[in-house]
Amino acid sequence: MDYGYIRTASATPKVKVGCCSYNKEQIIKTVKEAYQNGTELLVLPELCITGYTCGDLFGQSALIDEAKRTLLEIAKETADIDMVFAAGLPYEHKNKLYNCAAIIHSGAVLGLVPKTYLPNYNEFYEMRWFSPAPAEDGDEEIGDWWVPFGTNILFEVTNRKGFTFAVELCEDLWAPKPPSIDHALAGANIIINLSAGNEMIGKAEYRRDLVKGQSGRLICGYIYACAGDGESTTDVVFAGHDIIAENGTVLAESTLFENGIVYADMDVMSIVSHRRKNTSFRPSEKEYTQIGFEVKPRKNTDLLRFIDPHPFVPSDESRREERCKAIMDMQAQGLKKRIEHVNARHVVIGISGGLDSTLSLIIAARAFDLLGRDRSDIFAVTMPCFGTSIRTYDNAIKMTQAIGATLMEVDIKTSVLQHFKDIGHGKYVRDLTYENAQARERTQVLMDVAGRYDGFVVGTGDLSELALGWATYNGDHMSMYGVNASIPKTLIKYLVKYVADYTDKEKLKEALYDVLDTPVSPELLPPDKDGNITQITEDNVGPYELHDFFLYNMMRLSFPAEKILYLAKIAFKDKYSEETILKWLKNFYWRFFSQQFKRSCLPDGPKVGSVSLSPRGDWRMPSDAVPTDWIKGL
Repeated sequence: MDYGYIRTASATPKVKVGCCSYNKEQIIKTVKEAYQNGTELLVLPELCITGYTCGDLFGQSALIDEAKRTLLEIAKETADIDMVFAAGLPYEHKNKLYNCAAIIHSGAVLGLVPKTYLPNYNEFYEMRWFSPAPAEDGDEEIGDWWVPFGTNILFEVTNRKGFTFAVELCEDLWAPKPPSIDHALAGANIIINLSAGNEMIGKAEYRRDLVKGQSGRLICGYIYACAGDGESTTDVVFAGHDIIAENGTVLAESTLFENGIVYADMDVMSIVSHRRKNTSFRPSEKEYTQIGFEVKPRKNTDLLRFIDPHPFVPSDESRREERCKAIMDMQAQGLKKRIEHVNARHVVIGISGGLDSTLSLIIAARAFDLLGRDRSDIFAVTMPCFGTSIRTYDNAIKMTQAIGATLMEVDIKTSVLQHFKDIGHGKYVRDLTYENAQARERTQVLMDVAGRYDGFVVGTGDLSELALGWATYNGDHMSMYGVNASIPKTLIKYLVKYVADYTDKEKLKEALYDVLDTPVSPELLPPDKDGNITQITEDNVGPYELHDFFLYNMMRLSFPAEKILYLAKIAFKDKYSEETILKWLKNFYWRFFSQQFKRSCLPDGPKVGSVSLSPRGDWRMPSDAVPTDWIKGL
């Protein structure tokens, strides 16, 4: 396993206050356990070699000297472990004592990082024993090495792209300007924090939010290790609150008052991708010392993080409902503004009885409610033709009536047959022309109805269809305002379900649930003898849940195709074979590149999520680009 994943761990070994020999054994035991579990970067708590609560014992030469000897012994006894880890100790440098983090790898101490901000309020008295980090970095002789001593140090694993970290200690994170700000701007993709914050009511929640927020603000991974059981409880207690976060999300967290190890696979490729896009993320002007070393990738076959098969859809039901309401509010506000701006008397929607047009009709109703307008000014036009099934036709009528829009029916069979005759196309030749002619005729009807009644056409196409180019150019591809343009198919289902679950109109509820149960289809080919849909979209282009997964990971995270395949195999391991995933992934790239010309002339529509294909907003791509370099790794 690699693909930019670094297995990280945060651990709280038990300590005995002032007993370096006991603490050494616990630290080495923890290091070995973490290594056996595939860890590549481990963080231990602040001053764990001596214990954080030594008080005035920190001024004793016996403890200071023993801590230094213990550090060297820990390095020596872990020389055969190819894992980098951090441990805390008091360290004397130029006749001053500092609260330091020591970075250790394969028997060597790579650097010493002193604490910048020393708490000296309430229960904390660190300035009684320690000095703040010096303004200038220096060197320190320790054992057989001269190592950098200071705060502006980057530790870079040179054989692993993106595996670069820097250090801050406890209070540093709580300060108005944490050192991690400059660390991240200097190139640290991971921040590690050796801490010994005591526990109080409400502090765990604040600490969690602080770590999570800093990881999001700095677009980084953040590993926080906190002191726990074994520290003195003379006046305070310590809970061993270990947290691993990445870009605003907590990946792993310990249970309070249970010393142990928590693990998480951090995605530095994702971090690098997000930083690359963010123009506010500007390089630091501070000079940093870079310490380079190598850590061989571990052969971890399991990935210690959840890969969501539906990344556009929150898995938590309460969050999903909250998201659905927020999205529909944004859609409705966007449409409301457009109606006001052009002073439209009506909006016109092609209602097919499918998911997309159903959502557009729902949004139009919400927009008219916001305007205080009668819903009868919404014209829902059903246009039956060769492929229209009884089921979708009936649902279109039921929904329109239940919502209170005005239903118009325009049978386009005669017009399309006349068009076939005009261009010399056989009416039984069921090719692309046969299908596209119907789609374009429907759009012509909608546009002309809008013109006649002083209105405009509200589009129904969604983000998934735009990504795949699954639209007829100048047919369903075109409208005056596309309310679904940035909403993927997997999410549209939940938006419609949200309305179905909460509406008090039984006829509408019944129709919406049936729409949700109806196969996705453009209905451009005739139904079977029993009136059932024969043209299933996903039989032609592949499962939308796969394509939405591909789209999110390519667009939002800029992942290469090989990594997307790797993640898809994990996310859909119980549903699709590797051969099936590979087939549709190649198809996705081919369609995405070949259909850009359709996206280059999209109508306006509101952006509601993190992925958009608008040529005026998020996505500017030449229509003649080829996917060769994207899929060659497959």
